[in-house]
Amino acid sequence: MRVAVQSAPFDLGAEAESFAKGNTRMGAVVTFTGVVRDVEGGDLSAMEIEHYPGMTEKAIAKIADEAATRWSLGDVLVIHRHGRLEPGERIMMVATAAPHRKDAFEAAEYLMDYLKSRAPFWKKEITADHTGWVAAKDEDEDALTRW
Repeated sequence: MRVAVQSAPFDLGAEAESFAKGNTRMGAVVTFTGVVRDVEGGDLSAMEIEHYPGMTEKAIAKIADEAATRWSLGDVLVIHRHGRLEPGERIMMVATAAPHRKDAFEAAEYLMDYLKSRAPFWKKEITADHTGWVAAKDEDEDALTRW
């Protein structure tokens, strides 16, 4: 298992290839990549993501361990960026490896739902005429209820 919280961009292809190569006993590898999405109206200049170093990695590792146990995963990768990100930049990646695809897909969804709503990150949207913190969304919280 690897959890990385970093400011630097990551190479999606290299990360996915490295993760898949290391899991030759698994029958399924699922990857998901989140991208900074522009706000309605297309005027997002950037998103700033803050976190508490050490605490964030520990919280993500804990939920990754839970996912690995619950779905019998062979491996888990979570990369999440922080700092200033512009629309179109990769913000995060989740990869799961399991003997069967159902477990790999479900575990990846579980991790993504957690990262979206509970991981200790704070996001600020910056537009030409406004800067403000992103509020939690009911649909993101509701997504956790299925788990």
